[in-house]
Amino acid sequence: MPAISDLTAYLTDPWASEFMVRALLALIMVSIVCAVMGSFVVVKGMAFIGDALAHASFGGVAAAFVLGGSIYLGAAVAAIITSLAIAFLSRRAGLRFDTAIGIVFVGAFALGILIISRQEGYIVDLTSFVFGNVLGVGQDDLVLIAVIAAAVLLLVAAFYKELLFTAYDPTMAAAAGVPVAIMQYGLLGLIGLAIVVALKAVGIVLVVAMLVTPAATAQLLVRRLHLMMAVGAGVGALSSLVGLYVSYHADVATSAAVVLAATVLFLLAFLFSPRRGLFWVRRPAALAGAGEG
Repeated sequence: MPAISDLTAYLTDPWASEFMVRALLALIMVSIVCAVMGSFVVVKGMAFIGDALAHASFGGVAAAFVLGGSIYLGAAVAAIITSLAIAFLSRRAGLRFDTAIGIVFVGAFALGILIISRQEGYIVDLTSFVFGNVLGVGQDDLVLIAVIAAAVLLLVAAFYKELLFTAYDPTMAAAAGVPVAIMQYGLLGLIGLAIVVALKAVGIVLVVAMLVTPAATAQLLVRRLHLMMAVGAGVGALSSLVGLYVSYHADVATSAAVVLAATVLFLLAFLFSPRRGLFWVRRPAALAGAGEG
């Protein structure tokens, strides 16, 4: 039957290539880490910090490129230093959090531009970190992503109760003896590492979408933070799979296809979620009560 064979080929052909399999594995790891850290970002209303750390990491990428070091290490160092600087300025200088973000990340991003502007050929070499190149993920990249992802997840698991308490009620957490300042610094550092994990896959421009969109989708569907993390990871993984299929068969940019797939899933949840969906919320109360009966 030609139709069945065509469908089978459509579904299986992409995975005949090793680079597609590596891309899927990388995106699944990115989805899990970004869903875990993105849940904290969404709950605390910190979406701007994701965008800020992604752009600030470019300074580290540029410095590592010039020095011939690991670009991942450069990005990680820049993201962590930026996150700590933002928290420090916010706490000690009395600045609003968004003000501190604006000052630090623009400075770090400008530093990156300044560094690479003196280098020939930098546009080609660093393009993948700006726009993403998950199809170019090699075995070494995959191992490094796995190591960083595992470290982030282990730290979140080890300090989950403290991070949860601090995220929802820092005042009560401090009264209960939780080191709130350390938890806040640590949370920002872990968000920075999550962004580093996603850089190769979706790039600086789109990394905030993977950090925020799946977690926001999950928030429309479930209440508890750990469920948000699990559902967000599933949304991210499904978006990655759909995006890879679209990229392979339509010959379009993979990172953009993945992010757009995640955006479509968010819109579906926004419209049809039983908890907060637009169509559900607008039902008459009497009709909703009848349906529950």
